[in-house]
Amino acid sequence: MSRLMVFQHVAAEPLGTLHARIRARGHRIRFHNFERHPDARPQVDRYQALIVLGGPMNVDEQERFPHLRTELDAIETALRQDKPVLGICLGAQLLAHVLGAPVMRHTQHEIGWYDLAITDHGRQDPVLAHVGATAPVFQWHGRTFGLPAGAVQLARTATCEQQAFRYGRNAYGFQFHMEADGRLIERWLRLPALRRELQAAAIGQDAASIRAATAASLARMQPLAECTFNQFLDLVGRPARRKALRSDHALEE
Repeated sequence: MSRLMVFQHVAAEPLGTLHARIRARGHRIRFHNFERHPDARPQVDRYQALIVLGGPMNVDEQERFPHLRTELDAIETALRQDKPVLGICLGAQLLAHVLGAPVMRHTQHEIGWYDLAITDHGRQDPVLAHVGATAPVFQWHGRTFGLPAGAVQLARTATCEQQAFRYGRNAYGFQFHMEADGRLIERWLRLPALRRELQAAAIGQDAASIRAATAASLARMQPLAECTFNQFLDLVGRPARRKALRSDHALEE
């Protein structure tokens, strides 16, 4: 059975819908929550893939959050071992940093729903090709990154050039939150710190407008997210249990 390592930074940024998708595929998950255990030294050697989630800290805050250095080392090890890596939001920024790209404050926050434009490379990518030309995605970030040398740009938005990239065969950075569902978005909108961040961002959106956009856009994003995560998990491989289930189903037919 395949085992995936997941780096979580705060309780408010979980795997979201990706959690159920991983379980449905028959993989096991090993969480390292650095908010609870900041001194943990997880080793990726015995795991088949690494997923790094979002968080409120930034790549340049390694003195304040020493676990970021631990994560950067783990990402580097996973890349060296050619294991699938998925970085989401902060995770994408950490992946870009490991690959030598700059990570910096963006000219403006992206909070709420934005149209993701898939590049020509993205339309041929095994993980994102199904998305088509455009798709709505949920965002919550104030930092961005440069495209790492040797990486392929997969997506952009009108307000942020770097939204998704692939490095090598199976390392992906997503700036957006495809894993978000309605409950998670509502949780973020109610958190005092994030409410203050939204207000300070001055981007012409508030909690009410984001809720309205969620009602209109979430139903379109979720099936795309399910397919995206399935395609990424195909890079990890199919656990023996899932193979057996597929064989049994074929015999029944």
